[in-house]
Amino acid sequence: MYEQTPFYMRKSNYDKLPSTSIEGCIYQGWKEIRSVLSVLLNEKKVLAVDCYTGVYDDELLNELSVLTNGNVIQVNSLYKNEKSIIDMTERFMTDDVLFGYVTNLHIIDYFDLDKLSKARKQVAESQTPILVYGTGASLVAPNATLVYVDMARWEIQQRFRRHEVKALGVDNRDDAVSLQYKRGYFNDWRICDQYKDSIFDKVDYWLDTHISGTPKMIDKDTFIRGIEKTASKPFRVVPFFDPAPWGGQWMKEVCDLDRSKQNYGWCFDCVPEENSLYFNVNGTLFELPSVDLVLLKSKELLGEPVEARFGKDFPIRFDFLDTIGGGNLSLQVHPTTQFIRENFGMYYTQDESYYLLDAEEDAVVYLGVKNGVDKEAMIEDLRKAQRGEIIFDAEKYVNKIPAKKHDHFLIPGGTIHCSGSNSMVLEISSTPNLFTFKLWDWQRLGLDGKPRPINVERGSHVINWGRDTDYVYEKLRNHVSVIGKGDGWIEERTGLHDNEFIETRRHRFSVPVLHNTNNSVNVFNLLEGDEAIVESPTNAFEPFVVHYAETFIIPACVGEYTIRPFGISEGKECVTVKAYVRF
Repeated sequence: MYEQTPFYMRKSNYDKLPSTSIEGCIYQGWKEIRSVLSVLLNEKKVLAVDCYTGVYDDELLNELSVLTNGNVIQVNSLYKNEKSIIDMTERFMTDDVLFGYVTNLHIIDYFDLDKLSKARKQVAESQTPILVYGTGASLVAPNATLVYVDMARWEIQQRFRRHEVKALGVDNRDDAVSLQYKRGYFNDWRICDQYKDSIFDKVDYWLDTHISGTPKMIDKDTFIRGIEKTASKPFRVVPFFDPAPWGGQWMKEVCDLDRSKQNYGWCFDCVPEENSLYFNVNGTLFELPSVDLVLLKSKELLGEPVEARFGKDFPIRFDFLDTIGGGNLSLQVHPTTQFIRENFGMYYTQDESYYLLDAEEDAVVYLGVKNGVDKEAMIEDLRKAQRGEIIFDAEKYVNKIPAKKHDHFLIPGGTIHCSGSNSMVLEISSTPNLFTFKLWDWQRLGLDGKPRPINVERGSHVINWGRDTDYVYEKLRNHVSVIGKGDGWIEERTGLHDNEFIETRRHRFSVPVLHNTNNSVNVFNLLEGDEAIVESPTNAFEPFVVHYAETFIIPACVGEYTIRPFGISEGKECVTVKAYVRF
């Protein structure tokens, strides 16, 4: 039987700072970092400090320009003027408050080529030490010592909220946070990732400035050592937590978060495009974006068939939605593949599912339309509610289904849905994470005190009206089948829907269970049990311990591995859910 310990009675052992331990060279503080770089400057006379968007330019320039007595070329001065860049990116930004179109621009498109040519000549002919600083620095000084200042998207988003950082070639600090995020998501981050991927082998040093005033720097060998080790063993990305208008109280207890905060609604613990990785270098944590691992080790991490299908995109996302003691999520729908491709330039959509990690007695999930629903009447009522003329009667049109712990609800694109209050949802989905069309938000304001954007018109184009009551109960609710069982273990298929490319398997076990990645990255969450341990039958990696509610990733290259109860859970039943790409 499943363990039923109330969440508020658990003693948290959730690790909020997971890391890969390595030995290597790490330098801390500006004084020590400058001493290393000054030696290199004496040798080559040119130092190129390239960077991701979202770094604190003023801090970096203030601390590094002293190396060259202020002899600095700022790369953004070589860009086209701001109006030209705004015009160039307008078609990707669109006039929508939330949604844009995926860019096809490259970093070279930002440069005034005449200015770039003159700067290259200046660098080549310089007789005195010179600093080239900014995104694209290696294009200006291709033979210089190259330092890269990396930045994880989650930290960039915090800086957006504080209106602290400029976009690529555009000073948009005064824009709404949603517009800053949109420019990052659809344009800047894609350009920076593509460019960074092209210069990985050229970077001599990596600089971590995620914490202002506390820089850390590692050399190329240490960076590669960390990447290689992480990509060959089980690992976790660094989880991040965020409040929400509907947020709850469960994660405060289970994940040991700040009890003084009003709520936590989100936990993103497997979104490699946005999460960080930590390398524990000689006992010091060095932070970098986890997308670096995806870019550098896509075949080893994802598996060759998955890489062939998705390229350097990590296609599986795990996150938490905590409404215990909170409210309903917005009633919403995700686009179909055809719609997302035609309107946003994405090649797959946000199919997903809700796995109930925990639930109070009154928990519900809203899923699919009711049999025989009048779709014109429903859409018109949603429009009226959007205009503030009526309160939308969700239960008139949408199935409200009682939900309990370990239920699994499947939500292929086009299915109207939301989790109700008093649920702890493990959301298992494909990665595109921005494409939610909110239809009704229960007369609620966002955390900024303003109404959250509603997308009735877009939603009306993608709602699958065939996903009605009969369909939901037959295809989308607890669609569970036993795959295999033995003494002390049982494996069940819990989804996802046939339209979705992710397969999920639930294992209940009190003995070691043998798994195989079968050429696909595997993503897990420990649903029950205080601790479990992942081991290699051939000792290919060090044993890896995971704790209750932690999400962890098994790279495809691992092949065979076992998971068994560990520590105080030995001899007791543990439960995991595993997701992988279905071929």
